[in-house]
Amino acid sequence: MRTARATAHYVLLCLCSVVILFPVAYALLMSLMDGAAILSGRLWPENWTLVNYEAAFQQAPLGRYLWNSFFVAFMITLGRLIVSSLAAFAFVFLRFPGRDRWFYICIATMLVPWEATVIPNFLTIQALGWTNRYVGLIVPFWAMAFGIFLLRQQFKQIPHELYEEAQLSGIGNFRFFCRVVLPLSKTSLVTLAVYSFLDAWNMYLWPLLVTNDDRVRTVQIGLKQLQTQEIASSWGVVMAAAVIAMLPTLLLLFAGQKQLRKGLMQGAIQ
Repeated sequence: MRTARATAHYVLLCLCSVVILFPVAYALLMSLMDGAAILSGRLWPENWTLVNYEAAFQQAPLGRYLWNSFFVAFMITLGRLIVSSLAAFAFVFLRFPGRDRWFYICIATMLVPWEATVIPNFLTIQALGWTNRYVGLIVPFWAMAFGIFLLRQQFKQIPHELYEEAQLSGIGNFRFFCRVVLPLSKTSLVTLAVYSFLDAWNMYLWPLLVTNDDRVRTVQIGLKQLQTQEIASSWGVVMAAAVIAMLPTLLLLFAGQKQLRKGLMQGAIQ
């Protein structure tokens, strides 16, 4: 009975995996077909070709878009790690009036939908003259309540006696933060880094609002532009660009999934 139930569970998991992975696999296959094969509705290419990948780079500044996405995602990730780790350190080790209250207010911002802050953020960026600039794509996403919460839960595992001993030894807060806290929190830091990079890489609405210059636009906007241009001629070019844009996130997810899962579980059980 137990064997039959386990078999049924694995069969169900396999079916769900097929349903989830089919769009990704079909996009890859479409990117390797010519236009006639795609219009005929084939599921498997007869003649394998890379012409769609060449056309994707020729018909749009895809290389520039990829670089923009990588740079923006990297800087957002770096900024979130710095801001979240410093804020979490303050909420755990420093004593100041209203510390817990400020932390609860910070966590409460997770209840506010991001869409509700789009207009105020856009007006602020516009007033600062940051439209069509990297800084306008990066700075608004440095503060993240989830990142502060995740790292605070990790930092709380560090015995407070270590901090008190460091103070008695003349070690300052910043040195203790860099030499003790960060090395003991690598798993949570990697988790936040992977999560932040994937989140920033897949941004669409905000780059669409604050940029109209190809020199700073990200790959998600480029894909939409390419789709609009190519919808009447060849979906293969669009799928080729989508596969290229998807590849870095898939590689990062596969490489960091163990750390991501471990870090999220640690944050959940504290």
